[in-house]
Amino acid sequence: MNTKEILEQSGFNFKKKFGQNFLLDQNILNNIIKEANITNDTLVIEIGVGAAALTKKLSLKAKRVLGYEIDESLKEPLSVILKENDNVDIIFDDFLNRCVKEDLKKYEYKTLMVVANLPYYITTPIITKFIDEQIDVEKIIVMVQNEVADRFSAKAGVKSYNSLTIFLNYYFDIKKAFVVSRNVFYPKPNVDSAVVTFTKKRSNLKADDEKLFFKLVRDAFCQKRKTLKNNLKSYNLDKINETLKKHNKDITFRAENITMEEFIDISNNLSK
Repeated sequence: MNTKEILEQSGFNFKKKFGQNFLLDQNILNNIIKEANITNDTLVIEIGVGAAALTKKLSLKAKRVLGYEIDESLKEPLSVILKENDNVDIIFDDFLNRCVKEDLKKYEYKTLMVVANLPYYITTPIITKFIDEQIDVEKIIVMVQNEVADRFSAKAGVKSYNSLTIFLNYYFDIKKAFVVSRNVFYPKPNVDSAVVTFTKKRSNLKADDEKLFFKLVRDAFCQKRKTLKNNLKSYNLDKINETLKKHNKDITFRAENITMEEFIDISNNLSK
């Protein structure tokens, strides 16, 4: 019996509120596994198990898979789909409400990874949760809306570059791995997706005062079409200009033209 038949037999109904679009295409699933490069001492967290097409492939590579699934009506079909995968644990709960560090205490592993086909509307809160709760994750490989993938991986000077781009790139090296057509999902969503890889940053480049740095970045982008001179009036503009001149820029530039490294430099100068 295939996955669609198991879902139908259990009377499962897709729920729009959970952003349920299940990926069943084997080639795409294999490409995600390849991108993850999982070893047999890796614990993989999967958020949004869905019909477990990805879960099954993860379990063949990982030491263990810890899945989170908000939809309890999937309990019955998943018990059938995953009956031969004995290294998979599923917690039926909202991932955003979990104390993940507590959930991880029962596991022994060398590397922690996240691999997931995320509902679009909770992508940013989920990635932010790993940062805020200081969960030491080596890689996060997620499928997100294509437009969101562009924002996450954007470089300075590109329209999609914003304060969120800088916030995430402060912690991770981010790359858009490949685009995924809407046609390989069941049911079919309205937009194309992309797989994005977040790899824990090894760089020592840190802001001296992170609170100031993140506030500076948010304020710089608060009105995107305005220059730094207009958006950062409450800061020491002379100091900002002094720093920017080292990079052949000045306060007449917009935030979208300032790199993360330059913002760190500005912030460090302001905090002296």
